[in-house]
Amino acid sequence: YNTGAVYPSISAKDLIQQFPEILEISNIKVKQVFNIFSENMQAENWKILAEECAKEINNNTYGIVILHGTDTLHYTSCALSFMLQNLPVPIILVGAQRSSDRPSSDNKVNLICSLIAAKSDFAEVGVCMHANMSDKYCYLHRGTRVRKMHTSKRNAFKSINEKPIAKINYFKKSIKFLTENYKKRGDRKLILDTKIESRVGIIYFHPNISEEFIRSLKNYYKGIVIAASGLGHVSEKIINALKELIDAGIPVVLAPQTIYGRLNLNVYSTGRKLLKIGVIGHLCDWTIECAYVKLCWVLGHTNDLEKVKEMMYTNYANEISERIEL
Repeated sequence: YNTGAVYPSISAKDLIQQFPEILEISNIKVKQVFNIFSENMQAENWKILAEECAKEINNNTYGIVILHGTDTLHYTSCALSFMLQNLPVPIILVGAQRSSDRPSSDNKVNLICSLIAAKSDFAEVGVCMHANMSDKYCYLHRGTRVRKMHTSKRNAFKSINEKPIAKINYFKKSIKFLTENYKKRGDRKLILDTKIESRVGIIYFHPNISEEFIRSLKNYYKGIVIAASGLGHVSEKIINALKELIDAGIPVVLAPQTIYGRLNLNVYSTGRKLLKIGVIGHLCDWTIECAYVKLCWVLGHTNDLEKVKEMMYTNYANEISERIEL
């Protein structure tokens, strides 16, 4: 109120005082790792967050809930999905579309439902947010398949190309799984892998895009994700510029700017030309943000283009689906 604007502030005491029913669900320990808006999250923050999660898991915590701003929440959920493999317990990211000083805030319902998800037998990185505009349910989404699809609606987060993992009833404090396609709790050895390259860019293809601009990307980035049109297309005038990037050792990855659907570079001649120059993404249905985070993570391990291609096509955290679900 001293600024007239929203600012991030939370402590364990604040959390319990504001939401006392937390203690009816579980015993909790609160650790503040950062106190920043989510638009300020960087690759180094992802690494630190992954390391903190690993510490808690190795200390036999039963589950982890991460409170996170919504703007880049889905980037962080992707990063943790690649950095924390072979999870034995759930890691659930949760946020609020509307701040706690507003009577329509979704923070309480989202938080309580995320704690229920963190007690379930789901053992992946997930995102728990409002399922619709009411306060009755939340959905649990897979960390690599979720995207923020509205600027302000409480049900802004959607699973892309697959169903949500589960539906959580706030009033009944119950969880109903909507699919069997998820990893369950188990006595597994966590693999922490935080190698990452931050010099990756997302370029949105559009009519009249400049060839000179595409060529200049080699001065700034080690890898490029192109949000391509349709089944995975760009204008023919920039194909040579993309080839120059690839020939210079800079991988070019495609993701569908349509958001839903799968790339297929064999249907039209433009796609076949892109395949011939060595772009990555054929038959993938990853989101733009997930393709970006995955390329950051892959380039943290290798700069060899063949190895990059092999790792990008390897399905580490269900970021590429075998079939698309409505």
